[in-house]
Amino acid sequence: MARIRKQLPANLGAGELKCRGYRGQVDYQIQGEPTTLRPGPSRLRGSLTSTPEVAEQVFRDGDGELTLESGATYRITMLGHSSGSGVAYFEMRA
Repeated sequence: MARIRKQLPANLGAGELKCRGYRGQVDYQIQGEPTTLRPGPSRLRGSLTSTPEVAEQVFRDGDGELTLESGATYRITMLGHSSGSGVAYFEMRA
């Protein structure tokens, strides 16, 4: 029997991203509720949208901090980016 996976709600917003090569505003989409994250191994996945140059730079940096509209700050690790795209994918943790 196929197991149905619960679909996590998408959280959209604009926030500030800080990493080695960039500091500035980005739009984000997070799958799940960030306020449920606790210190430890649990993570949420998401994406950020900006210019193609910023997305590539952030992906090359590998990790950083994302401050959400709520003011909460989370550590992120970059997972993927397609050349020429303004979208980069990440995992976030508390």
